[in-house]
Amino acid sequence: MATTLSVNGQVRQIEGDPSKPLLWVLREDLDLVGTKFGCGMALCGACTVHVDGKPTRACITPMSAAVGKQITTIEHVATTPAGKKVSDAWVELDVPQCGYCQAGQIMSATALLNEKPKPTDQDIDQAMAGNLCRCATYVRIRAAIKKAAGVTEGNPA
Repeated sequence: MATTLSVNGQVRQIEGDPSKPLLWVLREDLDLVGTKFGCGMALCGACTVHVDGKPTRACITPMSAAVGKQITTIEHVATTPAGKKVSDAWVELDVPQCGYCQAGQIMSATALLNEKPKPTDQDIDQAMAGNLCRCATYVRIRAAIKKAAGVTEGNPA
């Protein structure tokens, strides 16, 4: 059965079971391997993509749930204004340690800035709560989000 998806601005035809998780469609069928498998239960955030601009856990989202929606992956997020700011801040502040979770972190941070361009610490905590980092780079993640938002530690949003 063919399913039509819009991924990173391109219409793509996927053959296969509509219940296949979006994560595996992206990685196996479309060779977009930036989105990572972490836990398979939507607990870690490594598989975060945007579906119609909302951060979505691709590991538990069936391909059929994304039909007719815009899917954005880490490979494309830097083409958006907020995604570019977040990606640039990530590099400038050397956020990743092992890097495994960072695609999901960037996707969640970008969604946050799209919704709240000048987030408070509470906004950041809430938006990033579902993204785990085994290397504990949380301080650098917060600093990069604030840098991308143009908010400094001494300058509340």
